Amino acid sequence: MTSWKCSKCGYEVETKNQGPPEECPSCKEKCVFIDNTCYTPDCGQTGTDQKI
Repeated sequence: MTSWKCSKCGYEVETKNQGPPEECPSCKEKCVFIDNTCYTPDCGQTGTDQKI
């Protein structure tokens, strides 16, 4: 799973084998989504990088 974060409102969404959505489900805007998936063990069980 890949975790994406909306650059406008901070909404996080996970997708499987695809890119981010065209429109943010939360703010209904066409936003830039940032990949905040964590690939290192120090992220714990969340799988997302909370620093992003």
